[in-house]
Amino acid sequence: MPDPLVLLPDMMCDARLFGPQIAALSATHALHLAPLTGGHSVEALAAKVLTHVPERFALAGQGFGAMVAMEVLKRAGGRVSRIALIDTTCHAELPTTAAAREERIVAVQGGRLREVLEADVRRDAPTGPYRGEILDLLQDMGMALGDGVYIAQSRAMQRRPDQQSTLRRIKVPGLVVCGDEDNVYPERRHAFMADLMPNARLEVIRQCGRRPSLERPDRLTEILSRWLSAPDGQVS
Repeated sequence: MPDPLVLLPDMMCDARLFGPQIAALSATHALHLAPLTGGHSVEALAAKVLTHVPERFALAGQGFGAMVAMEVLKRAGGRVSRIALIDTTCHAELPTTAAAREERIVAVQGGRLREVLEADVRRDAPTGPYRGEILDLLQDMGMALGDGVYIAQSRAMQRRPDQQSTLRRIKVPGLVVCGDEDNVYPERRHAFMADLMPNARLEVIRQCGRRPSLERPDRLTEILSRWLSAPDGQVS
């Protein structure tokens, strides 16, 4: 029996972010979606995740979820059998980016969550034929989570630790995935992360932005399925 797979969603996203993967993988794997709510730091969210997941598990996170996944691995590496990091970065937030995020936090505190989400989604606009539907879904997930979660997750993003040393110490098989059209965390950053990890493979999904679970769901599902079934976690 393969280890259960724990999925950690991106900022202001819920289980629907991984809808296609959940539908495809649930027949062969026990799946757990850990909501990233109830904490104002990556450390607090990772601690909460660890209280709600199986004793041993495979771990995959997308975007903000991958940042939390790295902290989970740092805290409880012995419980993680393999890890997949999707469209993310291992670096701490730059001061200029943190300052710009502060402006959006103030706007949300002033009741302008919908406006802020629309701007965020446009800035990270998905590619492909289902762009409109994906934009609507991202907006709907964000509005459902609400002001408090946006502010808490934004604070966690601002204060997140640099995880380069965590990646260097990883002993389990790693997978790094990105879209080649990700305009936030470009391919070279993912290559850097994969190079840091002693036993990791980089997979670049072509004609895809920063949300491959929705933009190229079949391709991401294929990569994850092969990664989960490979004895050493490597995608051939």
